[in-house]
Amino acid sequence: MDFKSVEEFSDRIVVKEVENFELPHIFDCGQCFRWNRQDNGNYIGVAFKRVIEVEKSGDDVIIYNASKDDFENIWKHYFDLEKDYSFIKQKLKKDPILKDAVEFGKGIRILNQEPFEILISFIISANNRIPMIKRAINRISEKWGEKIEYKGNTYYAFPTIDEFSEASAEEIEALGVGFRAKYIKDTLDKVTESCSNKEDMFNINRIKSLCDDECHKALQNFMGIGPKVADCIMLFSMEKCSAFPVDVWVKRAMQYFYVAPDVSLKKIRDFAREKFGELSGFAQQYLFYYARENNIKID
Repeated sequence: MDFKSVEEFSDRIVVKEVENFELPHIFDCGQCFRWNRQDNGNYIGVAFKRVIEVEKSGDDVIIYNASKDDFENIWKHYFDLEKDYSFIKQKLKKDPILKDAVEFGKGIRILNQEPFEILISFIISANNRIPMIKRAINRISEKWGEKIEYKGNTYYAFPTIDEFSEASAEEIEALGVGFRAKYIKDTLDKVTESCSNKEDMFNINRIKSLCDDECHKALQNFMGIGPKVADCIMLFSMEKCSAFPVDVWVKRAMQYFYVAPDVSLKKIRDFAREKFGELSGFAQQYLFYYARENNIKID
């Protein structure tokens, strides 16, 4: 485990001596849309029908609005704290090219997010900008999700499948998701119908249980999901660490460091998964953060 112990107070818990945990690295590396940086450097986020505020103090991580039971049942897994990231980084840093990216994003952790929320969120993300993605997700949550109060402010949980199931295509389109409305509605209908049949091809739990390659194929049966979005959903909510999403920044990083500029996205993905194996998803996050923060470009 990447922490020593947990102390509980009336309004917070303190996770002591946490390793490999930097707030900007985790929340600003493209894997989540419901976390926002505060003026004091803390981050407030909504996940699993809860609102928490996270602060880094030395080597300790303070989680406000959470109990020790919450930590054991939700946040320990959500923040992937049972995984040894020092071991992962040590293995990846054997590649001299990747070493700088790993050291630059040393505090990245891959969040274990709720699969239905991530399924819809990354359909929205396709060919979209982060502010627009966040806005659409917040609007969906405000319309169909559960209201939550924290520090005098109102937040909204992302709706469950049941809560979202009655949404019409017109209502979804009115939230500003553009052409993605039909993808969201089609996916919503398929997921809702599959809830009563665990063996249905669109049942999210069944898809999550598949091996990595089969999971990748199964996700692309949903309208609007291609290889990159499928990889994102796998990596950020289904614990498939061999996934390697290739977006514009990862493509640039791979072309800059490893492959020729004219190599296809599929070949980049195949090359990376062959090279990094079960650690491909971690390599992807380090490369993405390094390339974007350093504005890597291909001539």
